[in-house]
Amino acid sequence: MNKNYDNYLRKPKTEIVTGILSVLVLGGLLVIASTSPFFIINLLKGFGSLKKYPKKRVYNTFYNLKKQGLINFHNKGGQIYIELTEKGKRKAGWMQIDNLEIEKSKQWDKKWRMVMFDIAQIKRQDREALRGKLKQLGFFLFQKSVWVIPYSCEKEIKMLKDFFGLKDYEIRLITVSDIGEDGELKEFFKL
Repeated sequence: MNKNYDNYLRKPKTEIVTGILSVLVLGGLLVIASTSPFFIINLLKGFGSLKKYPKKRVYNTFYNLKKQGLINFHNKGGQIYIELTEKGKRKAGWMQIDNLEIEKSKQWDKKWRMVMFDIAQIKRQDREALRGKLKQLGFFLFQKSVWVIPYSCEKEIKMLKDFFGLKDYEIRLITVSDIGEDGELKEFFKL
């Protein structure tokens, strides 16, 4: 893989970074009163999970995230707005994708989920990353660019589609009751 692509996909190094990026992904934007002399205390209130860390360390983490171009601060009318940059959104998106799992239902509904994709050569890195993620999620390679799993996965495939910026014609999820001879699949998934 491309060295720059590897660096961009690297996980955050600390729980603090993960906590900050997660809050900003969920909330989209955080507003803090900047006129208060207790700015860092207000900041920690906005990020409740970070209260267990020394204030200086949290402050330094925010500074480093800004320096890396992952977050921006805007002062408007006495309020500080903290938001993810496009680069920060990609990093936070990778964190979500990295932690993605498909829940295995206890009772199989006798339906197969087929993910098919046709991604252009120009997006080769995305195609390879998608293949790797499908394999990691437990999909079975049924045919070239056709992966199968017996569990509901609409939400997870939508997240992958959005993360990689794929169009409807580039990736499809189809649910089928009859896939033909499925003995190998049943054995693979222990059904």
